[in-house]
Amino acid sequence: MGRRRISSIAALLALVAACGCGKRGTQTSKETGENVKPADVDAARIVNADRDPGDWLTYGRTYSEQRFSPLKQINDGNVGQLKLAWYSDLDTHRGQEATPIVVDGVMYFSTAWSKVIAMNAATGKRLWEYDPKVPPEWAINLCCDVVNRGVAMWKGKVFVGTLDGRLVALDSATGKPVWETLTIDPKYRYSITGAPRVVKGMVIIGNGGAELNVRGYVSAYDAETGKLVWRFYTVPGDPAKPFENPILKMAAKTWTGEWWKVGGGGTVWDSIVYDPDLDQLYIGVGNGDSWNPKFRSPHGGDNLFISSIVALKPETGKFVWYYQETPRDQWDYDSDQSILLTTLKIGGQERKVILHAPKNGIFYVIDRVTGKPISAKPFTAINWATGVDMKAGRPIFTSFARYPASNAKPVTPGPLGAHSWQPMSYSPRTGLVYIPVIEAGFLYRGLKDFEPKKLAFNTGINMVAAEMPQNPAIKQAILNSVHGELLAWDPVNQKPAWKIERPRPWNGGVLSTAGNLVFEGTAAGNFEAYRADNGTKLWSFNAQTGVMAGPVTYMANGEQYVAVLAGWGGVFPLATGAVAIKGGEVRNISRMLVFKMGGTASLPPVPKAEPPVLNPPPMTASKATVSKGQQLYQTYCSTCHGDAVVSGGVLPDLRYSSALANDEWFNVVLRGLLEPHGMVSFSKALSHDDAAAIRAYVIFRAHQTIEQEKASAKK
Repeated sequence: MGRRRISSIAALLALVAACGCGKRGTQTSKETGENVKPADVDAARIVNADRDPGDWLTYGRTYSEQRFSPLKQINDGNVGQLKLAWYSDLDTHRGQEATPIVVDGVMYFSTAWSKVIAMNAATGKRLWEYDPKVPPEWAINLCCDVVNRGVAMWKGKVFVGTLDGRLVALDSATGKPVWETLTIDPKYRYSITGAPRVVKGMVIIGNGGAELNVRGYVSAYDAETGKLVWRFYTVPGDPAKPFENPILKMAAKTWTGEWWKVGGGGTVWDSIVYDPDLDQLYIGVGNGDSWNPKFRSPHGGDNLFISSIVALKPETGKFVWYYQETPRDQWDYDSDQSILLTTLKIGGQERKVILHAPKNGIFYVIDRVTGKPISAKPFTAINWATGVDMKAGRPIFTSFARYPASNAKPVTPGPLGAHSWQPMSYSPRTGLVYIPVIEAGFLYRGLKDFEPKKLAFNTGINMVAAEMPQNPAIKQAILNSVHGELLAWDPVNQKPAWKIERPRPWNGGVLSTAGNLVFEGTAAGNFEAYRADNGTKLWSFNAQTGVMAGPVTYMANGEQYVAVLAGWGGVFPLATGAVAIKGGEVRNISRMLVFKMGGTASLPPVPKAEPPVLNPPPMTASKATVSKGQQLYQTYCSTCHGDAVVSGGVLPDLRYSSALANDEWFNVVLRGLLEPHGMVSFSKALSHDDAAAIRAYVIFRAHQTIEQEKASAKK
C-alpha cells in the first residue's frame, strides 16, 4: 500500500476491496509470532518494478533480468563504508547458488537440497523454514552438486523446484505447502536446480540431466492449482510416434540414428525469461546427450533445438522462433546461461534485443522479434571456432576442435564454458554488460565405442585421456592457463570496456546499480565492489568461503542493503580436482551475508583445521588392475570426488579415506553405508572386483601424491 498515494479513506477502502488485500490481510508466523505480509507479487508489479526499486521481486529483479538496481544510496563515493549488517548460518554445507527474493521487507531464498527460508530482510530474524526432504540418494542424478538457484513469488505463494523433480507452492506467510506436483517421470534421471519463473499466472520450470539419458522440456503449471497447462519438448522423440508439437517434425530432420533411445538431452536447466513487450517467453536449451554426436546422431545433423535460444508464446507454449548458437554441439556448450533483454541503438535504429554470453564464448546480440543475430563476437579466447558467419548465422568451426586424435592442445572453452550459470548483469547507465568469465580448456577425446551406463555421467568422452597429467611441468602449465575474469563488455561495439583478472575461475554472479557500482563474489572467498564505468576496485569483504551466487540489493526501513548467499560448491570444485584448488583449497561455510552502510556485525573466526595426513595402505594391485580402476573412477566417481582423485574442497578427498584399508570400502561403494549422506550404492553398476579396482587406483594416487610432495619438498 505504501507504494501508492491514497487521497481519502474511501479511496483506500476501494483499493483494498479491489486488490483483495482485506481478505488476506497480515498473517502471523507460528514459529516466531511475528507479523508477516503475504507476497502480493503479480504481473503489474513486476512489469513496473522500477517504480518500486526497494524490492527484488523476481530472479533477475525485473522480467528483463538485467540484474540492475536503480538504488544509489550506496554508491561509488561511499561504498567504502559498507559493513556487515547481519549474517545467518545455514545447515547445508554444499554449494549455494540462489538469488534471494525480497518483497515487502521479507527475504525468501532457497539453499542446497532445495530448502527454503524466509527472513526479516532488515534484521535476519528467521520467520519460517521449509525442507522438501529430498531423498539423499537422488544426488546421484545431479551433474553439478545439490544446488538450487532460487524461488519465485506470485500472489502470496513461494514456488521452488526440488532436486527430485517436484514443483512446490508454499504459503508465503507460513512456509506451509499449498500444493505440490511431480514435473518428471522418476524412472529417468531428471533433476531441478533452476529457479522457476511466473508468467500470467503460470509457473514455468525446466529440468537438468542432459548427460543422464533424458529428453529436455519446459513446462507451465497453473500457479493456483499446480495443474499442467502446457509442455514444450526441446528435442524430438521417436519419429514413429506422433510429435507433441508440429515444430518437432522439422527438428527431427536434423537428427539421425536412434537418438530417442537415450533421450537426446537439450534440458532447460536455468534461463527462462519473459518479454512483456512482445509477449514472448525465451528459454535457453542445453547440450545434447551424449556430448559426443557420434553416438547421439551418428550421420550428422544440427540436432535442434540443443544449444539454442527458443521463443515461445507463454499462454500455450507455441513455438515462435529459434536461434541455434552451437549447431551439432560436441563440447557441452549449453545455451542456458543468462538471457538479458534490453533496447539498444544499433546503426541509428532502436532495436529490441537479447544479450547472451553462453558457454561457447561468443557474445550475441539477437533481435527479439525475429530471432536473427545482429552481431556476434568472441568475448574471450576461443579455438573451437574463428567467429560467426553473420550471413548464415552459424559459427565458423575449426577442424582442430572436432575431437582431435593426436593434437594434445586443449579446446577452449572446455565444458565449464566461458560463462556458466553465474548470472551476468547489464547497466543501462553505463551501457555495459558485466560477465563472470571462465578461461579453462579441455582435452576432448571421443570413445571408439560407447554404451550409456547406469549411475554414470554419460558423455561419450574418454575421461581418462582428459585427466590431469601428473608430470609436474605439464600439470603446472595447465594450471597456469586456467583463470577467471570480471569482464565489462560493450554490446553495441562488441568489445571489452575493462576487465579484472581473477587467479581462479568459478567466480560469482554480478549485480550492477545506479550508484555506479558492480558487485561480485569470488572463488577465493571475497565479496567485492567496483566502479561500473571503469572497473576501479572500491571495497572488499572476506567472506571466508567461495561466493558464487548472484547478489541483490533492496531497501528496508529507509536503508539500502546488499545481500549475497555464500558457500563454495557446484560442478567446478566437485569435478575438476587440482584445478579447483589452484591457489589453495576453499572450504564451504554456507551463509547469507547482508550489508549496509555502517553495519556492526562481524563473522566469527574460521575454526582451525588440522591438515589431513596421507596414510594409505600398501600398493598390492597389478598395473592392469590400477588402470582398470582409473577408467572406472573417471567414469563413475570423478564428477563428485574430483578429477584424478583430488577433492575441490566440498566432498571428501578419497586419498585420505580410512576405508581404503579395510572392507568398509565395499560397505560404502556397494552396500550404501553412506546413502543417508548422498553416497548411493553402486551395486547396480559395479561388481566387487570393479570396486576393488577403484580402491586400488585411489591407493595408487595416494602413494603418487606422497612421492610428488617429497619431490617438491626437495626443491
